[in-house]
Order: sequence, then structure tokens, then C-alpha cells
Amino acid sequence: MTDPLRLTVLGSATPYPEAGNPCSGYLVEGGGARIWLDAGTGTLGELRRYTRLDELDAIWISHLHADHAADLLTAYYGARYADLTPAAPIPLFGPPGIADRLAHFLTNSAVRSPIESAFAVTELHDGHTAEVGGLSLTTRAVSHGMPAFAVRISSDTASLVYSGDTGPCANLTALAGGCGALLCEADWPEVPAGEDPVHHTPEEAGETAAAAGAGRLIVTHVGPFLTPEEAVSRASARFAGPVDYAAPRSVFTLP
Repeated sequence: MTDPLRLTVLGSATPYPEAGNPCSGYLVEGGGARIWLDAGTGTLGELRRYTRLDELDAIWISHLHADHAADLLTAYYGARYADLTPAAPIPLFGPPGIADRLAHFLTNSAVRSPIESAFAVTELHDGHTAEVGGLSLTTRAVSHGMPAFAVRISSDTASLVYSGDTGPCANLTALAGGCGALLCEADWPEVPAGEDPVHHTPEEAGETAAAAGAGRLIVTHVGPFLTPEEAVSRASARFAGPVDYAAPRSVFTLP
């Protein structure tokens, strides 16, 4: 297929939703496929503006912090007990242990909630690859102090790399090499003294995009001590290409 990739921002707030801006979540469409990319708090309702759960071809989760995964809990109820009619469990790519984590929360009796009846779970690992419709997904492990992943989504005409949550790391730079767009977190206003680098500052997001030779940078997951305007300005000081902010309901078409 030759249709372009389309990225719709469902939400980009952290660590909890803002009025009008859910936590991290995106809809990626292309190659005849629809992928829900991270399921942060509040993103399921926004997803329903554009598609239904039972019309998704896959869900991909970067890591198991609630601001990236919490809406899987209510998605389970939607897939199992509501007006939706998925033909089969929805393919769910996520970190190791994701099914048991969901089941632990959702089980309310001695019988384990049947997570696998709603989601066909595949656990991610560094270097994992998958085909979803006409899209190719390549996953790399990144630096977030816990199992966490970035993904490159490619059609035959475009490529998008999503950082998930991570500090600058070689795996992310390599994964983003020559990509059409890098959707990169910019949580920290500065690196806290003595802490491991588990997030990007805006400057570091710009540096990662520049080192990767990305076509454009979209900063997301901007923390509460930065404004979007500050994040874009500071990232632009380190990256010469176009820089945008992942505002809720914004749509980016690649290339």
C-alpha cells in the first residue's frame, strides 16, 4: 500500500491528565492498519473520536507506567462486556508481564480475569519485529529504569519513531536513523543532579533528532514544569529541522 502514515495525538500530558489533554496515547494509521500507540489515562475516550476498539489492528505499549497503559483496563471491559464485537482478541504488544499486570488489577475473585480473551498478548523484547497490515514495527529497548521500549513504524513511503519514555540512549538514536519523524518525549526541564537519565530535556530531544538525521521532531510528554512553547524553542536550538508540539487532537501526515 502507498497511503501515507497519519499520526493523531490522543493525549500527551504527564504524569496525570490535564483538562483537555489526556496522558500519552496516539493513533497511527497507514498501510491499511490502525494502531493504538500507548494507552495512557484518558486516551480511550479520545480514540473513540476516530475509530472503535474492534476496528484496531493492534495496540502497542511502551512501558507499564499508568500514564502510558492505564486505559487498557477499561479497554478490557469495552472488548468483553460492551457493544463492541471484536472478531478475535485484539493484538497487544507490550513489555514482559503485561498480561499478569492487567489480570492482577482486574481480578476480583479467586478466578483470574481472562485477559487473553480480550487481548492477544505478545511480549516485547529488544529487536522485536512485527507486521501489522502494511506496516512494519521494530522495537528497541530504551533507558527508563524499567523495561521500556521505543518503536519504529514504517510503511513503504514513510517512517515514524516513537521514543516512549527514555533518556538519551544509543538504541533510540540508531532506531531513529533517517526516520521521517521522531516523536520524542521532553519531560525534564533539566537533568536532576545525581539521577539516572530516564527522560529527555528539550535540548536532548533536539540532539537525539539531529544525531539520528530525523526529518522532523515532534516533542511530546512535556512535563508540568515546561510549557509546550518552551519545549519547542529549546529543542529547536539543537535541531535544525521542523519542530512541533504533540498537541491533543493534532494530526501529522508523513511524509
